[in-house]
Amino acid sequence: MHTSGPSRRAVLGGAAAAAAVTVVPTFQGRAEAATTPAYRWRTAVIGGTGFVTGVHFHPSVRGLAYARTDIGGAYRWDERSARWTPLNDDLGWDDWNLLGVEAMAVDPAHPDRVYLALGTYAQSWAGNGAVLRSENRGATWARTDLSVQLGGNEDGRGTGERLLVDPRDSDTLWLGTRHDGLLKSTDRGATWAAATGFPGAPTSTGQGVTLLVAAGRTLYAGWGDSDGTTANLYRTSDGTTWEAVPAQPSGTSAKVPIRAAYDCHTRELYVTYANAPGPNGQSDGSVHKLATTSGTWSDITPVKPGGTTAGGTARSSEAESGGGSADTFGYGGVAVDARRPGTVVVSTNNRWAAVDTLYRTTNGGRTWTSLKDSAVLDVSEIPFLTFGADEPKFGWWIQALAVDPHDSKHIVYGTGAALYGTRDLKHWAPQIRGLEETAVRLLISPPTGQAHLLSGLGDVGVMYHERLTASPSRGMASNPVFGSATGLAQAAARPSYVVRTGFGDHGNGAFSHDGGKSWAPFAAQPALAKDAPGPIATNSDGSVLLWTFVHWDGTRYPAQRSTDNGATWSEVAGYPKGATPLADPADPTRFYAYDTDTGTLFASTDGGSTFSGRASGLPSGDSQFQLAAAPGRSGDLWLSTKTNGLYRSTDGGATFAKLTSCWASHTLAFGRAAPGSAHPAIYMVGATETITGVYRSDDGAKTWVRVNDDRHQWGWIGATIAADPRVYGRVYIATNGRGIQYGEPV
Repeated sequence: MHTSGPSRRAVLGGAAAAAAVTVVPTFQGRAEAATTPAYRWRTAVIGGTGFVTGVHFHPSVRGLAYARTDIGGAYRWDERSARWTPLNDDLGWDDWNLLGVEAMAVDPAHPDRVYLALGTYAQSWAGNGAVLRSENRGATWARTDLSVQLGGNEDGRGTGERLLVDPRDSDTLWLGTRHDGLLKSTDRGATWAAATGFPGAPTSTGQGVTLLVAAGRTLYAGWGDSDGTTANLYRTSDGTTWEAVPAQPSGTSAKVPIRAAYDCHTRELYVTYANAPGPNGQSDGSVHKLATTSGTWSDITPVKPGGTTAGGTARSSEAESGGGSADTFGYGGVAVDARRPGTVVVSTNNRWAAVDTLYRTTNGGRTWTSLKDSAVLDVSEIPFLTFGADEPKFGWWIQALAVDPHDSKHIVYGTGAALYGTRDLKHWAPQIRGLEETAVRLLISPPTGQAHLLSGLGDVGVMYHERLTASPSRGMASNPVFGSATGLAQAAARPSYVVRTGFGDHGNGAFSHDGGKSWAPFAAQPALAKDAPGPIATNSDGSVLLWTFVHWDGTRYPAQRSTDNGATWSEVAGYPKGATPLADPADPTRFYAYDTDTGTLFASTDGGSTFSGRASGLPSGDSQFQLAAAPGRSGDLWLSTKTNGLYRSTDGGATFAKLTSCWASHTLAFGRAAPGSAHPAIYMVGATETITGVYRSDDGAKTWVRVNDDRHQWGWIGATIAADPRVYGRVYIATNGRGIQYGEPV
């Protein structure tokens, strides 16, 4: 995971950099101050793929809703087009930490106002959070930087909402933080200060305020740092004096308040609880309601973790067969039906034995029905949601949940991979169009074949994109199915041959003879592959495989080589441990690897059997680099480095020249040449002056033009890019939370 943004460099190269290479720089041109060419940017359709942490219908505007994600920003629902519109694509490289949305809020009295609390991590290496406020439903934003950190991708990210517009005064907002207590704004989020009188004592490691909800004119705040015996729910009726709610639930099953919803008809507050903030780690939980007029609490838990019931009769068959002690879970989302008093929906969370479900009551929790049991789930639009199984699961990590205030049968819930919706309480389908949250790791644009794109992704393996406008019909690559992909390579002179590696339960490597349409597992694999599958390469004719191994904790191991399509493997002498292998696109006997620890380029001229050092003194210790090869040419190597820019070798890595046309280069790709050009088009995520963006060069990197714009930045995009060898101008961008973005000239 990216942990720091790029720093501004005042000097290009410098004495140390000049001494590090063995050839004087040959390209002395600076990037032209060219006008950004007109590009159209779109998102390649996969369909969700990430954790939707919150969803909220506007109480007074039919068809208006918002969703938030843990690393991919927020979205607005457009009822007319039945799709989500991303609201934070304008956040750039330096603001990568703001793509995680901690909380969101709408103003019931002013439908065009929406607020977001942004901040992905509350760690020492991450920056502070920010609050965005909009007067036009997120079309444009005003921003206030906070002096505290938020954690939109940390434990507890599915709780909430932590942000609230005070129902008594639309100018007043409340923000619950993890480590800095309760904040208050009296100018619609422009400035913030600590709220006086709030009793929760913040810590540097706790959850802090987990939820804020209005029940009439009284505000309630959930506190996530209780030990199970101390108060975890507070309230105020005047905005100044806070007190612990009397007689509130206690014990392990009610340790952490997860979410709350208020039924204004019955004046009852519903609260879900768990013994941990989630989404992982919950093994106990409960649901309670508070009659706010009398102060009476009732335990209305539909099914107790372990299989017993309380608060009336739950769905009896599940109560009797609840899976015993293995059926552990917490409770997550809760939503009331604004049209029907006493009608409430809650979700289980982290329930793996019996699979998570939604429970619905129409009588205030006396009896419940599991909506999963009668559900007809249709994922034909998003085939990967089966995750290689015969049928999809109803859900997991269900903490986002909403009932449309204008349609009692329209329910939406989030999972770790998508949003599902129903209009009749029986038929469910993804309600995810436009919302793409994939963390993309690997991209290939083949020179021939049906697919213009293959992708290697976090959590959802590898996909074959027959079309960019529809979710891949084959879903995740199977045989075997991977969770996260770690390697993806294509034989340059035999593009029908593709190999992939990743984390899987039934194998960690596979090959394809039809360009990635179908796959077969390697006949054997090194023992390291199970826990440390790393990148893989295949030479230009597909006769040799090189596989490197990197454990999740960073430990690196020697590479292994196969000459029989993965049937047998042997260790490679002289190969730098953990380095990413690169095959020469024209000579099948050549491979390359860059050792970032020593700043040395290693090469093989015997089909990867042995490696030896060539150029040395290159940038070392750079955590972000990429070694690439120009297509169709032997030994034409390009080295992108985060802190030292771009280097080129035309002699197979014996020497390198530093290019002075950019000062930072994070990733590089080659595509179809411009009409009349002798050079392939080069695309780069990097910086030529002050802006880190996406650039194209049509003259061999002498000059660059920026092809993205300030509205299309997507935070951190340093993982990889690919350019289409068949379509001039088309480039594919791997984002860390906004899926695959692709652009082409208008």
